[in-house]
Amino acid sequence: MTKFADLGIQEDILRGISELGFEEAMPVQKEVIPVVLETKQDIVALAQTGTGKTAAFGLPIVQQVSISEKHPQALILSPTRELCVQIAKDLMAYSKYMNGLKVLPVYGGADINAQIRGLRMGVHVIVATPGRMLDLIKRKKADISKVKTVVLDEADEMLNMGFRDDLNEILESVPNDRRALLFSATMPKEVAAIARNYMTNAQEITVGKKNAGAENVKHLYYLVHARDRYLALKRIADMNPNIYAIIFCRTRMETKEVAQWLIKDGYNADALHGDLSQAQRDHVMNRFRLKNLQMLVATDVAARGLDVNDLTHVINYNLPDDIEAYTHRSGRTGRAGKTGDSIAIVHLREKYRIKEIEKKINKSFIKAEIPTGKEVCKKQLFHLIDKMEKVEVDHDQINDFLPEIYSKLEWLDKEDLIKRFVSLEFNRFLEYYKNAPDLNIPDEKEYRQKEKDKGKRRGSDKDFKRLFINLGKNHGLNAQRLMGLVNESTHDRNIPIGKIDIMKSFSFFEIDKQFTDKVLDGVNGYTFEGVKVSTEIAKEKPSGGSSDRDGNREGRRRSSSPRGEGRSYDRDRAKRRSGSKSESGKRPRTKRR
Repeated sequence: MTKFADLGIQEDILRGISELGFEEAMPVQKEVIPVVLETKQDIVALAQTGTGKTAAFGLPIVQQVSISEKHPQALILSPTRELCVQIAKDLMAYSKYMNGLKVLPVYGGADINAQIRGLRMGVHVIVATPGRMLDLIKRKKADISKVKTVVLDEADEMLNMGFRDDLNEILESVPNDRRALLFSATMPKEVAAIARNYMTNAQEITVGKKNAGAENVKHLYYLVHARDRYLALKRIADMNPNIYAIIFCRTRMETKEVAQWLIKDGYNADALHGDLSQAQRDHVMNRFRLKNLQMLVATDVAARGLDVNDLTHVINYNLPDDIEAYTHRSGRTGRAGKTGDSIAIVHLREKYRIKEIEKKINKSFIKAEIPTGKEVCKKQLFHLIDKMEKVEVDHDQINDFLPEIYSKLEWLDKEDLIKRFVSLEFNRFLEYYKNAPDLNIPDEKEYRQKEKDKGKRRGSDKDFKRLFINLGKNHGLNAQRLMGLVNESTHDRNIPIGKIDIMKSFSFFEIDKQFTDKVLDGVNGYTFEGVKVSTEIAKEKPSGGSSDRDGNREGRRRSSSPRGEGRSYDRDRAKRRSGSKSESGKRPRTKRR
């Protein structure tokens, strides 16, 4: 065990960090602090988010500040407002017993005049986002001509966010003899270029393997059909009653939709995306930090710089386009010596990317099985029982009511009483997961054979009905939004949806035939992006003839449309009118947004 006193940290700082619960120095702190205190060497430190990097550079910086000199002596640059504020708070906590040390956070979205007044009053350490810092330099309001130490925290994230030019200008404004400390989770070529251009003989310190994932994180993936992604997410959440997670989506639209679905289904969830104002973003983040939200659905851009402890899970609703982004996502759990799970929900066409990520992070994924409905119910039931066992009983308050309660329940025996208690709290889960389908996809060979057999059977046993809908790509429809429309309009997320064909101005989709009436009643008359939705049963495939893709559609219309029940529709004519084309016999791929 390495104590902070053994690393050369002075007494007044030790007193401050002991109140924060700092006892044993973490690996990155053990490596970095002595070098910063004992030498003037530049440092490139590669370590995951949550490994103690702030204390690694923050403790020696506050120790080396000369309080009598009322000018900025250290400049710390970070990618986001949240991280900037957090670093400043940490430094002020470290220096609690150092009289007169001043730390000022400066960032966009806040009153620049207040920040200018703070600079005029004299500060020792500036913690800043690159854009606002450069603005203050150009206005000649921030004098960094005597800065002795520059820190680039989360350097790869700053470059990903487009701050390269800002960083170059800022680094050209500080003295040539200053020291530079660069901290990054990964080492892409852009970060290497910063180190090469602005650092001299930098000592590289790597905690763990370069570009590797965090040590305390278990990596799992679930293989599902794309249409079952949300159902899989719900089962993962239900299987972990104490979940505290960030769910990463690829686009703002998807982030909003998934959050809305979760909220409608009764989960404590909300969304974080670029369309939120700063006030809305702060409100969501405060609720999440206080654990009033269990799940935060976010894009990579919106989640950058978030500093939240104790996450149990990071869930990749979609894998990121950039593999390095996965490293940042997964590094948000398993922090400060704790363990966490990083989960990827993938479908067959993107399974190959798991191998790419494994190679990049030098860790193996575990292929996990999506729990069955029965397994989820069992988990939730015993979670309920555990809560009941641990509940605190105020005997003084409840004793007055017990005689009446006993009298009311005396006709029930112990077994019946337990059944009724469990049912009162638990019927919702039992009803939802009754006859819940298996969402797991078998291995590829077995899956292909099953799909082949299903295709042979579908024309004869008619397990699925094919429906027409008057929405297509031109209306913003894709496979996922179509499934969401069916789920919301029917208030049922368990309707099995089969093959989906999205055209330009209309589409076809298959549903389990036992839900035909429910879907027709629910979807017809529903409004999607300002369009009144109309759907009907497509004409069955003629025996020995061509696919119904080239035939007519017919069936009952469950709306007030003048087309009426049984009116057929020539699809070839629709194709000529809309100019749409589809690959016969192939399911169109939805574009990545």
